[in-house]
Amino acid sequence: MSRIGKKPVAIPSGVTATIEAGQLSVKGPKGTLAMPLRDEISYTLEADGISVKPANATKQARAFWGMQRTLVQNLITGVTEGFSKKLLITGVGYRAAAQGKNLKLQLGYSHDVDFAIPEGIEIKTPDNTTVEISGIDKQKVGQVAAEIRRWRKPEPYKGKGIKYDGEFIFRKEGKKK
Repeated sequence: MSRIGKKPVAIPSGVTATIEAGQLSVKGPKGTLAMPLRDEISYTLEADGISVKPANATKQARAFWGMQRTLVQNLITGVTEGFSKKLLITGVGYRAAAQGKNLKLQLGYSHDVDFAIPEGIEIKTPDNTTVEISGIDKQKVGQVAAEIRRWRKPEPYKGKGIKYDGEFIFRKEGKKK
């Protein structure tokens, strides 16, 4: 039994949810999100929220149960509060600047990296070593953060590179003479 899946997803005031044509649509103050529904899971709109239950007793239905409930929760959290990730850039001469629909990164390469900001994502650079990524879709925010980080992952000797805020970089000792 899924402990997470048993709890209904509460719908706050100002948010409307509809289930039609195999799709769950959630509309809130920050925008609209939708997700396709799985056949193995039954979704019902109730007074206290959206309840997610396995449609049959198969192992696959039980496996999807908790994850589908969490995806529904992420839709509702996204349209009410939104999601954000913060990246920190460490290294001499490494910097970032948001310019319109592009993020310009200087990461020690012979050229600047221009990262195109996708639709639905907002990127801010409060200073030249911090990048804040925000949006209503949790998967998209995480994917954009991972793509930016991939340009220069943190290395273990000096810690130079792009890391998530709060990420611990295991440091190694250099060569000894």
